[in-house]
Amino acid sequence: MRNNNSSLSHKAVQKFKQSTTGLLSFTYVFFCGFIAVFCYLISPDNSSNANQMHLEIHSKKPGFQTPMLEIPSENKQSTFDFLLNGKSNANIEIPISSYRISNDSLYITSVSNKNTETSYALSNFNLPIENYIQTKTFYFGTDRYGRDLLSRILIGTRISFFIGFIAVFISLFLGISIGATAGYFGGKTDAFIMWLINITWSIPTLLLVIAITLALGKGFWQVFIAVGLTMWVEVARVVRGQILSAKKLQYVEAAKVLGFSNFRIIFKHILPNIMAPIIVISAANFAGAILIESGLSFLGIGAQPPTPSWGGIIKDHFNYIILGKPYLAVIPGLAIMSLVMSFMLIGNTLRDALDVKRNR
Repeated sequence: MRNNNSSLSHKAVQKFKQSTTGLLSFTYVFFCGFIAVFCYLISPDNSSNANQMHLEIHSKKPGFQTPMLEIPSENKQSTFDFLLNGKSNANIEIPISSYRISNDSLYITSVSNKNTETSYALSNFNLPIENYIQTKTFYFGTDRYGRDLLSRILIGTRISFFIGFIAVFISLFLGISIGATAGYFGGKTDAFIMWLINITWSIPTLLLVIAITLALGKGFWQVFIAVGLTMWVEVARVVRGQILSAKKLQYVEAAKVLGFSNFRIIFKHILPNIMAPIIVISAANFAGAILIESGLSFLGIGAQPPTPSWGGIIKDHFNYIILGKPYLAVIPGLAIMSLVMSFMLIGNTLRDALDVKRNR
């Protein structure tokens, strides 16, 4: 039996590798996961939440360049804290149009006020002064607050990516437990759980998430939990249906005769044999969680500012579409679309690869 299972698993892996779309989607998801973990090492603006504002250069087009004076600040911070939250005390950046050095002072003319010079003592810098004045390129442009849009997109990947993991984990834990209980024991237990599932199913998902979010409060983790609590129903229905069929098979009857506990029969004998549809629906739930979070952030009850979120970035700039700067909303929209599509393609590839009839 083990050799057969191993052979089927090997065939499924080989079939997945043969799918170009599946491999490309998996590579892209892995790339997004890498960005989500190391976003502060990669992003040009590594301040906390990429929240360096330069109102004088707001809403600039992709590729915009400007000289930038960077005033150093003391920043004693652990590596772990930096990877998690970014620089707690980032260097001060000032967009300038020109500068000159005179009498041990640095005189700059800012972009916002070209008629006034501001002086800084050269003792605040380690010579040469040119090390602190660099031409900065905003590859995705700047948002309406003058923040680097590329950095906001990169750091926003963390929310969209990790909400999928946490929401899917919660939905799997609840869905498998509840669905397995209903399918295996049947009777009144099954009737009650199906009543609960149907009630939950009848409530619009977004409305239910909004209600749970308002009950738990606005915030980063509250959204994660709220999305997870609304996605268990699909998992529970699939698990229940699979166990209703599997519990009539001979290996389950043999396990009962040997005196194994119900817990062992469910989780060690039945579940390993019905994991294929659960894996497929998990990939779909991952994509659904990203869309729900983006919708909540767009409505203003998701991740709260200044925390960057793809849905929140679209909310801040959707009216710029008719003002001649559509890229401010289109770029995060493309990010959402590409990640969701990747998970859906992975789900479709897994569905074909895990099809037992095709792998015989």
